[in-house]
Amino acid sequence: MNWELARLIAGQICVHACMAGMRMAAPLLALREGYSAAAVGVLLALFALTQVFLALPAGRFADRHGLKRPVGWAVAVASAGAALALLFPVLCLAALMTGGATGAATIALQRHVGRAAHDATQLKRVFSWLAIGPAVSNFIGPFGAGLLIDHAGSSAGSLEGYRAAFALMALLPLATWFWVRDTVELPPVIAAAGAAPQRAWDLLNEPRFRRLLAVNWFLSSCWDVHTFVVPLLGHERGLSASVIGTILGAFAISAALVRMVMPLVAERLRETVVVTTAMLVTALLFGVYPLLPTALAMGACSVLLGFALGSVQPMIMSMLHQITPHHRHGEALGLRLMTINASSVLMPVLFGSAGALMGVAGLFWVVGAGVAVGAHQAWLMGRES
Repeated sequence: MNWELARLIAGQICVHACMAGMRMAAPLLALREGYSAAAVGVLLALFALTQVFLALPAGRFADRHGLKRPVGWAVAVASAGAALALLFPVLCLAALMTGGATGAATIALQRHVGRAAHDATQLKRVFSWLAIGPAVSNFIGPFGAGLLIDHAGSSAGSLEGYRAAFALMALLPLATWFWVRDTVELPPVIAAAGAAPQRAWDLLNEPRFRRLLAVNWFLSSCWDVHTFVVPLLGHERGLSASVIGTILGAFAISAALVRMVMPLVAERLRETVVVTTAMLVTALLFGVYPLLPTALAMGACSVLLGFALGSVQPMIMSMLHQITPHHRHGEALGLRLMTINASSVLMPVLFGSAGALMGVAGLFWVVGAGVAVGAHQAWLMGRES
C-alpha cells in the first residue's frame, strides 16, 4: 500500500467516523430527551435515507469534477451537520447531512481509487485496503463519542458530554480534507463526441451490471439480517447483552481481518469465484446458525460468516470498475450505494414482519435459500467476462 492510498483511506476513515459516531450519539440523546423507540428508529433510518436520493447526483458530480471538489463539499456538509447537533440540537437534520455527505465522499474516493488502479489485480488489492476503512471508523467514531458522553460533562450522560461528542464529530471531517487536499487529480474521462445523452438507468441495460447489483443486494441483505436477527436469537436463548455484542463484534473483526489478508493474495483471486463461494458458504452458515445450541458455537459461526461476507466488497468493487465505462464510474457507484442504502432503510421493517410470521430460524433459512439461488447470478458474471 503506497502513501497516497494510505492518505485516502485515512480521509475515508475520518468522514465515516463522523457519521458512525453521530449514529450512536444522536439516538442516545433522543432517548435521554424522552423520545420513543419508534422515533429513534426513524432517526437511524435518516442516516441512510439521504444516500438513497443523493447517491446518483453525487456520482455524476464526481464524474464531472473528480475527487477534491466532491470531497470538499462533503466535508463542509458533514461538519456543518454535526455542528448543528452541537448548537441547537436538530438531530434529524444532522442525520440527513452527515449521512448524505459520507455517501458522497465515499463515492468520490472509490471512483478515484478505482481509476488510479492499472489492472484487475491492482483493483482487487486497492479495494481490499479501502474496505478496511469503514471497519476502523465504525470503531473510532462510536468509541470516541462514547468516551466524551461519559467523561466530558459534569456527569456521565450529561448534555455537556453530548455537546463534546458532537464537537469531535464536527472536527473529524476537517481531518478528511487534511488528508485528501494534496491528492493529484486524475485526468478527466470525456465521453465520445456526438454520443447521445445517457441516463444512469441506462447502465441497467448491461446484463453483467444488473447481475452485479442483484448479487450486491443479496449480500448486503445478509449483512443486515445477521445484525438484526442475532440479538433476537440471543434474547430467545437468554444470552446477556455483552455476549450478544461479542458475537457481533467477532463478525466485524473477522470481516476486517479477511480484508487485510486479501491484498497479499490479490493476484490469485478471481472475483466471480470469490463472490460465488462466499454466497454458497453464507447460505450454508445461515442454514446452520439457528440450530447452534451455545454462544460459543454461534460466535464461531459468526466468525466464519464475517470471513465470507467480508471478502465480497473488494471483489464487487473490482468488477464494477471493469464492466462500466470509465466516464460513468461515479454513476455506477451511485447506483450501487443507492440500492444498498434503500435496502438498509426497508429491510429491517421487512425482517421484523417476516420474523413475526415465521420465527427467527425461518428468517435465517429463507434468506439463506435466496442467497444460494443468487449465487448462480454471480457465477454467470464470470461466464460472460
